[in-house]
Amino acid sequence: MANLLEIKNLSYKKNQKKILQDVNLTLQSGKIVALLGKNGAGKTTLMRIIAGIAKNYTGTVTVSDFSDLTERKAHLSFSDRLSGFRESSKIKQLGEFYQELYADFDNKQFEQLVKFMKLDPDLRLAQMSKGMREKLIIALSFSRKTDLYLLDEPFSGIDAMARKKIIKSIILWKDEKSTILISDHFVNEIASILDEVVVIKDKTIYAHKSTEKIRESNESIEDFYENIYEDEED
Repeated sequence: MANLLEIKNLSYKKNQKKILQDVNLTLQSGKIVALLGKNGAGKTTLMRIIAGIAKNYTGTVTVSDFSDLTERKAHLSFSDRLSGFRESSKIKQLGEFYQELYADFDNKQFEQLVKFMKLDPDLRLAQMSKGMREKLIIALSFSRKTDLYLLDEPFSGIDAMARKKIIKSIILWKDEKSTILISDHFVNEIASILDEVVVIKDKTIYAHKSTEKIRESNESIEDFYENIYEDEED
């Protein structure tokens, strides 16, 4: 199976503070992978580097054999926070904007996902709760037909029932060759769809293991993750 994401010898500082050091990670096509780590471990930073938002790092990042920033961005979808849009913008207007911006954006799928999320296309951002915004971000992300989806804590504001429904459906929204890298605190809830788990600790990739291997050792995904951090007081 082909490698979709390759990160080699990556290090990153911000305001002279070292956040990531000597990160090496390879993900294959067609996988759903959890990116786990305590708050401040560097999960969001790593995703922003892969997405081409955080820059001035050392090392290399390759997506679908492309290391060039523009080409890399064309082959991934990152769940941003919608911060660049006016609060008066309607959901359907965001869909129109994405359709103009991304050649791989499927507006028909977007309309279907908006309906699935029970969102009104005429709803404005200013009228939306945190959970509604997160549903919209997920809909926008999966309306692109791309190779890599980066989901940074996508469910934190979504109620439990809707969250379970979305998690069960995620596998249907991506092409079988696409890969999803998802950072989330609801480890048990996403465990059933995961192929692999990546844990960030001590500013680097501390563990990368298939969920099949974890389960073979009679350990849950959550236990595997928590055992890595069990020696830390916080």
